[in-house]
Amino acid sequence: MPGDEAARSSHRLLCARIAGQSGLVTRQQALQAGITDEEIRWKIASARWVRVHPGVYLTEPGRDDWEVHAVAALLFMGRPAALCGPSAAHAWGLTASAGESIHVIVPAGRRSSTRPGIVVTRSRRFHERVHPDAWPHRTTVEHTVFDRAMGTSLDRAVALMAKACQLQQTDETRLRSVLASRPNQTHFGLLTEILADFDGIESSAELRYQRDVVAAHGLPAGHRQEPGAGRTSRDVDHPDLAVIVEINGRLGHEGWLGQQRDGRRDRVAAVQGRLTVRVFWIDVAHTPCQLGAELAQIFTSRGWAGLPHRCARPGCALDAAAA
Repeated sequence: MPGDEAARSSHRLLCARIAGQSGLVTRQQALQAGITDEEIRWKIASARWVRVHPGVYLTEPGRDDWEVHAVAALLFMGRPAALCGPSAAHAWGLTASAGESIHVIVPAGRRSSTRPGIVVTRSRRFHERVHPDAWPHRTTVEHTVFDRAMGTSLDRAVALMAKACQLQQTDETRLRSVLASRPNQTHFGLLTEILADFDGIESSAELRYQRDVVAAHGLPAGHRQEPGAGRTSRDVDHPDLAVIVEINGRLGHEGWLGQQRDGRRDRVAAVQGRLTVRVFWIDVAHTPCQLGAELAQIFTSRGWAGLPHRCARPGCALDAAAA
């Protein structure tokens, strides 16, 4: 009969919705599918459904994973709402731990209930910061990266950006665009610089290396962009010392394919009796003096007869002992 077919269709739709919601259903969804209040009470009393939050039920008793708690929080908050902060970072795979609470963002001015274990953030930029398609609903990977990097160290911020790029969830261009909309971001200037899309010696990392590490501490400059094995090139080559300095300034450089390529190049150089020293953005931008002191010792051990010197930075790590 037509009524029976409509009921079956409604039931199938509800089952599909529950499957897509990690086994969860709201009271409103159940009522819309034709389930009565009496049936809902019976399902809870018979332990077929478990009440997670007021009006939110788990139809798979015994399931207790993070995704259930995250989706339950979103269903309890109602639309519009999305995961943010540590919860969004975990959903994107940027962090292994999600923390004990579920962090949710809602539009500014929206009235919403709160529950223990749910941390609510209100934002006037909710709609521009939330991904339009991702489920569970969450902030975009770019905003998630910068939210998690806010107030942390530069190392942490770069690590988060690198992880997002390595997972191929974003790239430097998209990160740079989003960062431009967040002028109050911690380390805004340095993060903008690392995301600058330059090539060769024009890259920010290499410019900083030559200026803040080599020139500032009186180290040998070496030869830039010397041809290497195959079609590769060496960032800085010191043939007289049998030392190669590679400057990894781009975020994606540490990916699996990049590691394989770099490893092969380093082995070829080692067979030739040459030492490859790899330095990274953090080294040249955050601790150039420490890097200078380490390189001075390496160059000296390889036969360099020069004398490094302190730079103008207060507390330069390259002291008389290193010299």
